[in-house]
Amino acid sequence: QVQLVESGGGLIEPGGSLRLSCAASGGTFRSLTLAWFRQAPGNEREFVAAIRYNSVTLYSDSVKGRFTISRDNGKNTVFLQMNSLRPDDTAIYYCAAGSGVILSSTRNGVYYPYWGHGTQVTVSS
Repeated sequence: QVQLVESGGGLIEPGGSLRLSCAASGGTFRSLTLAWFRQAPGNEREFVAAIRYNSVTLYSDSVKGRFTISRDNGKNTVFLQMNSLRPDDTAIYYCAAGSGVILSSTRNGVYYPYWGHGTQVTVSS
């Protein structure tokens, strides 16, 4: 069983930056695929970014070039550095983890059995 706790959300002006963190406990962290998803009011949950066990990274088109996902296996933590934030980035951001996630399934939340409770990111002036 893996427990995930997100932190780092908040209110930020457009163009600003935030760094989200997700601390994991339980399981074998270095073998996990870790991902960030987000859900805005009235919208379905959407994939944001993922980092696989071998540090291969994937991004959605909407955040590519602005967001960076990274992991620290020594601290059992995954990060999401968000730059050039826009109002349409406003959402609850969720950390997710799974083992044995194949590459073609990395963007699909169905393949992640472990989820955090989420952290709110609001981009507004």
